Amino acid sequence: MLFDVANGNPNGDPDAGNMPRMDPETGHGLITDVSLKRKIRNYVDLTREAAPGHRIYVTEGAVLNEKHREAYTHVRPDDAKVGKAAKLTPGSDDEAKAIRQFMCDTFYDIRTFGGVLSTGINAGQVRGPVQFAFARSVEPILPLEVSITRMAATNEKEKKERVEGEDDTEKRGDKRTMGRKHVVPYGLYRAHGYVSAALAPQTGFSQADEDLLLEALASMFEHDRSAARGEMAMRKIIGFRHESKFGNAPAHALFERVRVRRKVDGEIREVDDRRLDNLPPARVFGDYDISVDREGLPTGVELIEIL
Repeated sequence: MLFDVANGNPNGDPDAGNMPRMDPETGHGLITDVSLKRKIRNYVDLTREAAPGHRIYVTEGAVLNEKHREAYTHVRPDDAKVGKAAKLTPGSDDEAKAIRQFMCDTFYDIRTFGGVLSTGINAGQVRGPVQFAFARSVEPILPLEVSITRMAATNEKEKKERVEGEDDTEKRGDKRTMGRKHVVPYGLYRAHGYVSAALAPQTGFSQADEDLLLEALASMFEHDRSAARGEMAMRKIIGFRHESKFGNAPAHALFERVRVRRKVDGEIREVDDRRLDNLPPARVFGDYDISVDREGLPTGVELIEIL
């Protein structure tokens, strides 16, 4: 996946004052896997509206144990203790399997990404067939710290404290609430994702689920707008489909076929050339050249382009 951000913070780090995440050694921007999964969850929740099999397990403000309790209520319909017990554990291997299956059948994100479901009311652990690595910017980023102000008062006391006079414009400035936000002027990010056909049957992840995943990847930024994230857009999704459920070629070798280079004055250069030639900073997607080596694909591997 190749996506970009303009004048926004794609993934702030709360341990660093919400600055965009960065590799401190190289200056490349980072976006966590859980940030990408959050956007997929939000898209599925928005577009499927909790349809059967498409509820979302990890939602804002959710009480996860109550979702585990649903599974126990399903497998123990006549047990009155299930509705009030603070802790529950499966009584047998078969019951544990039935509880995990309920969670997979009910929640799209559990069926897709898996999860550790053992918080008090133990619903087991699920290993999901879909995983993402951290996204990394193609080139180093240079975050900007921008000062912002708020002119309105939050309460009557603050309003009365404002200095009044015939010309109090400058004096009122002393009462402004100051803040800061961090933005990346422009960054093109690259992320790798994996779908294991061998693990999919364990959770019931289907072809329809994969189609929804690709739909979410293509459109997730369209429904995730905010002032903080600026303009984000999915630019390319390139996939490799294997005939064998165990894969016909190593993933890293296939990903290396996708090359991202800079376009400068009609010339195409490797992104590392900036260190030698002092290339101007990229500011639009058109500053890059994306190419895919389609020649000599391993037997049993099909290249697909979603975007």
